[in-house]
Amino acid sequence: MAGLSKVENYLMELGLSYQEATPNTFYVEDEARGLPGVAITVEEPVVFFRTKVMALPKTKNIALYETLLTLNAEDILHGAYGIDGQDVVLVDTLEYETMDRSEFEAALDSIGLALSKHYAVLGAYRD
Repeated sequence: MAGLSKVENYLMELGLSYQEATPNTFYVEDEARGLPGVAITVEEPVVFFRTKVMALPKTKNIALYETLLTLNAEDILHGAYGIDGQDVVLVDTLEYETMDRSEFEAALDSIGLALSKHYAVLGAYRD
């Protein structure tokens, strides 16, 4: 797939620690850059960024959902928090064809910033 070389090139240029998980998915594990476990999947025409933030609490917590929505509206530069199965995730997407290195880096920086900034806020809801 032609898309992978562009993503892998950006990962190498940025000096990120990563591995190829599947032919179209890269797994970034670079704690020094604030990126613990970010999956980057190319499914042209889109590049998906996804990281697990935490497991959902065993009991439903409306305050957690409200907090996630508020953070999405007020304090996320790129992407959004969401729920996938039993996990809270942070996701972003970029259009592959027009994506440049700066935009790719900004998406990763936004994820790292959100994870560090919101760790204590969201940690209050962990079981």
